[in-house]
Amino acid sequence: MRKILFIFLILLTGIVNAQQQKLNTALKKELDEIMKSDQGYRIFFESGTTPEKKEELVKELNIDKERLAKEGWGLVAAQDSINLQKIEKIISQYGYPGKSMVGEPANQSAWYVIQHSEKIEKYLPVIQRAAKNKEIPFQLAATMEDRYLMQTGREQIYGSQGSGEFWEENGKEYETEYIWPIKDPEHVNKRRKKAGFSTTVEENARRIYGESFVYKVYTLDDVKNRRIEVKEAGH
Repeated sequence: MRKILFIFLILLTGIVNAQQQKLNTALKKELDEIMKSDQGYRIFFESGTTPEKKEELVKELNIDKERLAKEGWGLVAAQDSINLQKIEKIISQYGYPGKSMVGEPANQSAWYVIQHSEKIEKYLPVIQRAAKNKEIPFQLAATMEDRYLMQTGREQIYGSQGSGEFWEENGKEYETEYIWPIKDPEHVNKRRKKAGFSTTVEENARRIYGESFVYKVYTLDDVKNRRIEVKEAGH
């Protein structure tokens, strides 16, 4: 029995090593760096990020403090542009860099960069194909599809996207925050579960807008005619 177990472990180790050898390690390293910059810049500007964490990110990402003071969030847009150029070059050379090519979580790097770009329409079919081939989790393709539908003024399918406005009027600041209209909202949680999302649309809304947020169903007509709940900013 021990001999059989020993042989099995050798075979298993061989399989794992073979799988690792198939990975493009240089590309994986590049994608890891791209992911670090994509997420790091965003974490820096999140309201809940501590001063200590910000200082850590400045060092990790080699952020120029003078540029930071002048450009602020503009640094994110600049880095996004750099990352997109790299990802487009990678996709043109290799196709989508999925799990079988670079492992996990590096297989999600290209998705994040595209999701934060203005080229979702161009690359959505590439993302959907990668999900179909199990190179990335299906819910990533679903999330990108939702964003594309919202950007083109159509109902989203999985309820992953929120929207809103902010403006000043008569010396006061107002805002709207809502989940973008969903096709067949009564069954959205069933679709979310099937797609691999771990939260309901209500839970996702609270993740986006805070624990006190109350999810409400709106239609495209509500959005068009501005029938969205308005509140004073910060309340």
